[in-house]
Amino acid sequence: MTSENAEFQLKELHQLLNKYNYEYHVLDNPSIPDAEYDKLLKQLVELEKQYPNLITPDSPTQRVGGAALSTFEKVTHETPMLSLGNAFSEIDLRDFDRRVRQAIGDDFTYICELKIDGLAVSLRYEDGLFVNGSTRGDGEIGEDITANLKTIRSIPIRLSDSYTFEVRGEAFMPKRSFLKLNQIREENEEMLFANPRNAAAGSLRQLDPRIAASRNLDIFLYGMGNYGTTGVRTHSAGLDLLADLGLKVNKERQKCSTIEEVIEYIEKWTIERPQLDYEIDGIVIKVDSLDQQSELGATARTPRWAIAYKFPAEEVVTKLTSIELSVGRTGVITPTANLEPVTVAGTTVQRASLHNEDIIKEKDVMLGDWVVIRKAGDIIPEIVNVLTERRTGEEVAFSMPTECPECESELVRFEGEVALRCINPKCPAQIRESLIHFVSRNAMNIDGMGEKVIGQMFAHQLIKDAADIFYLTRDQLLGLERMGEKSINNLLASIEISKSNSMEKLLFGLGIRHVGAKAAKTLAEYFESMDRLAEASEEDLLNVPEIGEKMADAIITYFDKEEVKQLISELKSAGVNMNYLGIKRHLMEATDSVFSGKTIVLTGKLEQLTRNEAKENIEALGGKVSGSVSKKTDLLIAGEDAGSKLTKAQELGIEVWDEEKLLEELKE
Repeated sequence: MTSENAEFQLKELHQLLNKYNYEYHVLDNPSIPDAEYDKLLKQLVELEKQYPNLITPDSPTQRVGGAALSTFEKVTHETPMLSLGNAFSEIDLRDFDRRVRQAIGDDFTYICELKIDGLAVSLRYEDGLFVNGSTRGDGEIGEDITANLKTIRSIPIRLSDSYTFEVRGEAFMPKRSFLKLNQIREENEEMLFANPRNAAAGSLRQLDPRIAASRNLDIFLYGMGNYGTTGVRTHSAGLDLLADLGLKVNKERQKCSTIEEVIEYIEKWTIERPQLDYEIDGIVIKVDSLDQQSELGATARTPRWAIAYKFPAEEVVTKLTSIELSVGRTGVITPTANLEPVTVAGTTVQRASLHNEDIIKEKDVMLGDWVVIRKAGDIIPEIVNVLTERRTGEEVAFSMPTECPECESELVRFEGEVALRCINPKCPAQIRESLIHFVSRNAMNIDGMGEKVIGQMFAHQLIKDAADIFYLTRDQLLGLERMGEKSINNLLASIEISKSNSMEKLLFGLGIRHVGAKAAKTLAEYFESMDRLAEASEEDLLNVPEIGEKMADAIITYFDKEEVKQLISELKSAGVNMNYLGIKRHLMEATDSVFSGKTIVLTGKLEQLTRNEAKENIEALGGKVSGSVSKKTDLLIAGEDAGSKLTKAQELGIEVWDEEKLLEELKE
């Protein structure tokens, strides 16, 4: 056989095998027996052995292969993968509907989809070829699990058209695969998986893709990271496009004109849920129009145009043995119930939050009571009610203390609040919790400095406030448990890196009351430096979009404290950045900019901006961001590890900038 004949036969086998794979794994309607598919695949394997130079990335043989990984690389999502707000009742749904109607009027349509209980993932296609897949991670940065996702046969390696985009979906383990897997693990005397979701997540985080391949996972795609280059104007049309391209989309979706129709859809699937071959834990409701989604916008964490209704949680009975108290970083005293261990929704539960004193009184909770518990949203354990009929008389009433359980200061309850608070600024528990918040991912993001490490440092009096973190030495860290040379090096390096964070990270980390991550970004962008913010008047603060009187008052009160002024001074001396390093979008105008009317493509990894931030900034200045390079492209922005797009742009003679040049122009 000549090389030309082999190439022709290989392409023919690719087309046939991809067609049969799609029929079997996506349409669930195979047209040939399994034995015939296996026969064709064997032919392809033999041909590729003879002509290894003809093996292509989209070959059906390339789904599983290569050595096991040593670790997962980080991947930055082009568009953030936001979480959804939750609804647990009809009241919550009608509240959501009311907010939507207040914002965009009555002329809109919802689309309802089953909420698959699996692991959220993002798939990256370039010119129709699957090139990268990652976990959701923190929404901005996930882990590269491409090799494992390639083992899911319902994910096409090549689409039926040459699109370049990110698509989002939920990878899951079908019930039949879950039962088979646990049966095998039981025979091998291995620990069983608690539920299909845990099994799917565990499978996709295996460093050896052959293990993931053996788990028979599946996927449903539910949207795109950015619809901009596709021409679709509704979410439902986007789902239809994904299906046309060969991606697996759940067919049980439904458009609804009113919230009553949404509730009917939910009631239907509450009943029919057990008949599915996969687990669902709720229903996702979205405004269908993409223009209206854009108009509604999003908070720092969740879109305002979508909500997830969570099915009522499984309820079980157990005994409450004791109640312990914890002190949060704002001084709030939170009671937590200790329970006799019990399995709820696949996991063992031993603790449940009681929230505050009013809840304890309202539910008439006593020590020794038998209680009904459930997981709110299948995540957070809570006490539903007390089985008073089971009381024997040996139960003991519980009352909240009058003194802080940590520092013994008198507790107070402010007017209009339900929480008891410790207002001692030197309370060890508050300081410890504040430090845990300061180093957290959304704040200073110091890797290797979790709750246990902070606890050790605090107990050994190595740190008493946030500034002390930046003065830690190797000798001090050597005295801590489980801190070897490598851990110390990594921690000190992470601390050093965090000094260069943009101002909003530090501002959020300081834990000013009412100032969340989104408000911190807005304030940092507006005032540009910590000094200017600290000197701002109430009038200055109220001029900032989305900053109200309560937040303004909290900011002024915070920066007026002498201990805060001292803290800021020590942070400065340690070399911690106090300035905003991002782009000042509130000063941008879309007229007469270098980007106006141009089509621009972003590729590679950007260091100072997320891909979404760069896109927003360019569009604010009148540019159009496209996902693929063509003759119509005016400019390519190339970050690190730029690949085929850079090559194509160079071949077409398109102007290429690096990130530094982009930042210069944006700041102009």
